Amino acid sequence: MSGLVSNKVALITGGSSGIGRGTALVFAREGAKVAIADIQVEEGHETVRLVEEAGGEAIFVKCDVSVAAEVKAAVEKVVETFGRLDCGFNNAGIDSAMAKTADCTEEDWDRVIAVNLKGVWLCMKYEIPQMLKQGGGVIVNTASIGGLRGLGGMSNYCASKGGVIMLTRTAALEYARAGIRINAVCPGGINTPMSKRLVKQPMMSETRGNAMRRWGRPQEVGEAVVWLCSDAASFVTGHAMAVDAGFLAA
Repeated sequence: MSGLVSNKVALITGGSSGIGRGTALVFAREGAKVAIADIQVEEGHETVRLVEEAGGEAIFVKCDVSVAAEVKAAVEKVVETFGRLDCGFNNAGIDSAMAKTADCTEEDWDRVIAVNLKGVWLCMKYEIPQMLKQGGGVIVNTASIGGLRGLGGMSNYCASKGGVIMLTRTAALEYARAGIRINAVCPGGINTPMSKRLVKQPMMSETRGNAMRRWGRPQEVGEAVVWLCSDAASFVTGHAMAVDAGFLAA
């Protein structure tokens, strides 16, 4: 253990699987106490078990990030349990049926925006006041390569992730002098349940667009997140970091 975030407290939304779970394990390895927030209860408790099995400390909080009262309660539970909140990894996100822009249903549009964009904003809305009380903190939001370039058939998803990037940059400017750094990660093709669903769609092309020609591992995104949350990244804020095996370089 190198202890990049020793004695820090991290809240991870969408921590029941995929990137959230992988990042929770990296946070724990690097010395942080971890709170897992998700709507998937059984899977969330499994993440807690894996963290504890690896020697870390974790709790689970049931939370729908699109509901303000649940986000507020999750942040309060973290502070009640651990006494503070140093790192917020606002990672919860969903996809939807693939459809061209004019064919996207209003229901699918609203659902994706509510979780992927409003959910990140709500997390920041309640994390930032707690961090201001403490004198600082770090937030990392999960965006996507789809927030930096268009992906056919995913207008709602790309719009939500592009919004996350601009929300990240704006908040970073607003709170930099208050000791709060705010960045985003933009994963490419990561080996998660969501990615596996997407590649079955005819508009997706698996990993052919990245230079390494392989899937990324959730923990590889987690390494970037934990670095951004550590003092090693003390001069980094307002940044959208691609973790994409060179997909955007092409």
